[in-house]
Amino acid sequence: MSARLRWTSADLAALPDDGTRYEIIDGELYVSKAPGWEHQFTCLQIANAHHSWSRQSGAGMANIAPGLIFTDDDDVIPDVVWISHARLAAFLGSDRKLHGAPELIVEVLSPGPSNEQRDREVKLALYSRHAVSEYWILDWQRRTAEVYRHDGRRLQPAAQLGAHDTLASPLLPGFSCLVGDLFPPSAPRPVEAEASPGST
Repeated sequence: MSARLRWTSADLAALPDDGTRYEIIDGELYVSKAPGWEHQFTCLQIANAHHSWSRQSGAGMANIAPGLIFTDDDDVIPDVVWISHARLAAFLGSDRKLHGAPELIVEVLSPGPSNEQRDREVKLALYSRHAVSEYWILDWQRRTAEVYRHDGRRLQPAAQLGAHDTLASPLLPGFSCLVGDLFPPSAPRPVEAEASPGST
């Protein structure tokens, strides 16, 4: 029996830059399509909330979809991160990617069981293994937020929040936002293509 192929960061570098998101977790390749409108709106909202708090506190920085290389076979692109200035100085490499755990990672769920399984299980285990202090999962379809906090051994469930609940964190003293404000209002219906002249 042949050994299972383990992907590395070098393999990722050889893949086409075609807008597809390629990630490696424990040597396994995960491929995601370009995210949808609601997903990106939610990423922008939580990143903006973190950015506003960071400008007031001077404690760190938020960013959307940075490259994060824990090891040669754990190379991912989180939706949003918040990182202190000290960790940013220590972990930002010459390739302008992070090479160590930020304090906080946020993933926004995309529709589909495989996407949910990746964020709720595979990435939860990854971020737990590399000692990310907090991990938030935002679900724009259900308008909920799940919070996990590291207890020194692993990430543990800390809160399950609905749209009318307030999201806060001991990592970010004074930060708070209403969960429902992170999600878009109902998206407009797609415009139907107009019939061409002479069509029936």
